[in-house]
Order: sequence, then structure tokens, then C-alpha cells
Amino acid sequence: MSGFDSNPFVDPVDVNPFQDPSITQATSGAAENNGEFNPFSAIDMGNHTGTTIPVSGSSSQPAVLPTSVEQSAQASAAAGQADLIRQQEELERKAAELERKEQELQNRAAGRATNTGAKENNWPPLPKFFPVNPCFYQDFEEDIPEEYRRICKRMYYLWMFHSATLFLNVMACLAYFTADAQNGVDFGLSILWFLLFTPVSFICWYRPVYKAFRSDSSFSFFFFFFVFFFQVAVYIIQCVGIPKWGNSGWIASISMIRINLAVAVVMMVVAGFFTVNACLGVILLKMVHSKYRRTGASFSKAQQEFSQGVLTSRTVQNVAAGAATSAAQGAFGRSQGN
Repeated sequence: MSGFDSNPFVDPVDVNPFQDPSITQATSGAAENNGEFNPFSAIDMGNHTGTTIPVSGSSSQPAVLPTSVEQSAQASAAAGQADLIRQQEELERKAAELERKEQELQNRAAGRATNTGAKENNWPPLPKFFPVNPCFYQDFEEDIPEEYRRICKRMYYLWMFHSATLFLNVMACLAYFTADAQNGVDFGLSILWFLLFTPVSFICWYRPVYKAFRSDSSFSFFFFFFVFFFQVAVYIIQCVGIPKWGNSGWIASISMIRINLAVAVVMMVVAGFFTVNACLGVILLKMVHSKYRRTGASFSKAQQEFSQGVLTSRTVQNVAAGAATSAAQGAFGRSQGN
């Protein structure tokens, strides 16, 4: 009966295929590996970095940047150093030039101090047999600094042109007088202007500007500006040519066209000379003023120079001493009379 009690559909041996040792080992190892595996762990990342990330390509790419930065820094440093060297050379050149000018001024001052008595007057350049000796000493190369030498020579040439114009004015007024006897006043005044204005202009505005450039004198500059301003005004009046004023200007020359054309032409030439004198006077006045502003002169300095010159003048000292002596004698006499 026992044979009939068994299940015909059941295997005679109860075998579990999942209990096979190989399967059990495989499944247990896979479970352990699956439970412990972390794809983001540092160990696994370290194991796979050599195969998955191209280290050589990523590290070699930015190597160009440090090289370019270093080259630009070296170029800027070299440019800055060259600029500093150029500035230093320019400063050394200016310092050498200033030292040379200072040495020239010192040598010139020393020469004037030691050779004041030895220098002889050389202007006007008169012959030896002439009874009148030169009255002034003039030497542009020795007395006038190089930066002022050209403008000082131009002022001297203007004075020479001024003197020549006054002489030609005498000739034109003489022709004016011969053409019309009523113009004798102009001829006489033209002689007076030539004899008076030629030396006075030399003493009153040319010598002051020469002394101003020679010794950087503020007082000489101010004296020159004051006198030369009136000289320019006189040039303009002479250029106009007012009748009976002794000037062969434009009005007088135009009035002679209908009387004597040749005399009118001569007078017009002289009027043109007066016009040139006026124009050159204005131009040189502005040029001297521009030079004056660079010298550092001032009105207070001019006052100080004037006061020092008055106090140290031997003539003023003698006059003051004589006045004080006479005043003391008068006071003593009054006291004795009382």
C-alpha cells in the first residue's frame, strides 16, 4: 500500500537545483560584491583613473599661458627700464647744460670784476687820430648770454636803422624845402630830430636793454619798456607825417604829388622807412617782453636795484654829504646868532 501512497508526479529524489554548490557560491559572491560596490568611492576611482581620463592631454594644454604672461612681463619691464634710461640721460644732459651756462656766467662775472679797469671803451669805433674817444664798451660775445644775444643784436640793428632813417628824413625835408620855401620849418626840425634823437635813443633805450640782458637787471628792463613805448609812439607820428612837425611822413609826401612828383617819391620812401621802424619797434618790444618774463625779473626787484644803486652812487653820496654839511653849518650859525 505504501507504493500507492506515493505521489507519482513527485521526483523520487527531492533535489533543489538552487542548492547546487557552484550556484550558491556564485550567488553569494555576487550579493556580497553588489552590496559593497560604490561607484563613487575613492578606491574605485583611483583604480580606473589611469584608464578612463587622458591625463597627458589635459595637463599639457594650459602650458602656453604661463609662457605668454612671462614674456609680456619681461617686455614691459624692458620698456620701463629703457624709458628710465632715456629720462636719466635727458636729465644728465640738462644738468650739464645748466652747469655750463652757470660756469660761463661765473667766468664772465669774474672777467668783469678783474678787467674792469683794463677794458677800454670801443664804441663808437672812431679812428685813433679823432679828437673824441669812444664813450661806451660793447661786446656781444663777451657780455651778452647766448640765449639773449640775437635779440640784443636786433635791437642794435634797429637803432642803426632808426639813425639812418632820421638822416634820410633830413634829406627828404631838404628836398621838401627846395620845392616849396614855406616848408623851411620842417627842414630845421628834421635837423634837430636827427641831432637829438640819434644819441638820446642810444642812451635811453638801446643801452638799457643791453645792460638788462648783460646783468639781468630788472630796473634796466623797466626803464627800457617805459622809454621804448614812447619811441614806438614817435615812430607812428613820424610815419603819419603831420605838416610843420619836421617829418617826411605819408601826409606830407602825398601833399607833394601835385607840386613835385620827384620830391613826393623821395618823401614816400622815407615815410616807408618810418613805417618799417614802427612795425619793427612793436615786434621787438614784444620779443624783449617775452625774454623779460623768462628772466624772473619783477617790479619789486627793480625797486630794490634802484634803491641800492642810489645808495651806492658816489655822486648821490657826495650830494647828500654836501647837503647835510650845509644844513649843519646853517643850524650852527643860527644857534651862534641866538
